[in-house]
Amino acid sequence: MNIVYTTNDGFVPQVSACMTSVYENNKDAKELNIFVVAVNMSKEYQKILKSIAKKYHRVCNIIELNDIRGLFDFDVDTLGWHITVLARFFFDKLLPEWVEKVISLDGDTICLRSLKELWEIDMSKNVIAGSLAPTKRTRAINELGLTENDPYINAGVLLINLKKWRKEKTGERIINYYKEHNGRLSANDQDAINASMKDEIYILPPKYNFYNIFRQYPYRFMKKLMWKVPYFSKKEYMESVRNPVIIHYLWEERPWRAWNHHKYKDDYKKYLWMTYRKDTPDEKWWRLYFVCWYIFNFVMRPFPSFRYKIINYLIPKFMAYRKRQLKTLT
Repeated sequence: MNIVYTTNDGFVPQVSACMTSVYENNKDAKELNIFVVAVNMSKEYQKILKSIAKKYHRVCNIIELNDIRGLFDFDVDTLGWHITVLARFFFDKLLPEWVEKVISLDGDTICLRSLKELWEIDMSKNVIAGSLAPTKRTRAINELGLTENDPYINAGVLLINLKKWRKEKTGERIINYYKEHNGRLSANDQDAINASMKDEIYILPPKYNFYNIFRQYPYRFMKKLMWKVPYFSKKEYMESVRNPVIIHYLWEERPWRAWNHHKYKDDYKKYLWMTYRKDTPDEKWWRLYFVCWYIFNFVMRPFPSFRYKIINYLIPKFMAYRKRQLKTLT
């Protein structure tokens, strides 16, 4: 089994927690190779990640990548996302040739159960597999050249047939699509992957990429959003809700932020404290945000359609704010 992360100094605690959760829940895996594409990561943090692997008698392979922008022959604007997300375009070149299949995990995920079933999915006919992102706006999908009939997946958890990716030069195709859009897509790698590979994606059930929308919206509403794309049965959907395999702490409600009430907050803390500094402080400035957020969710619960419209109105504003914050930090 091969796992890959892309990260930087700012996300080492989160990746440490996820790595620990993977090791703890896959102890029976004969081979478990973890690769970390490190973007401007300090030697101290690299040492921390390697020490976690060593504790489980595994090896963490650090791949240093200091200049992602230099890999492109055009300018890129990540619109508020950290540039580490673009490293996925180059997995075929960054990972060793013997890696023919890999699970790509965002650093803001936690593994609650074995990944054996996910790893053993037959990918012989597909390059990539991911879980649907039902709340992606129709207008945003249309702008990518997709229609309501085309699936759109979240890139936070991907199963990649890297052998087929290399053979078919998938990375080049994705990068060319990105270039055609002037290196400027609202969801960067995720948009480029979906638009350039729309007919070749294997759809994973939500249990492999479970985030809060599956608790905030009822099944009937989610199925309505996917009305032209085959969606999961209610039984399979509810099984994913009750027994998720991978938790994705998507958007702002994250367990390392003080005053949040994420259902799986304690799972993050559990794995973080097993291998990382227990005195790692939470981000303290989120109290007002979360007060407003939980009031909003309570009031909007009976009105999922209205909630959906408000959230999609606010997302571009949040991303514009995040972009300004990133510029401040650099």
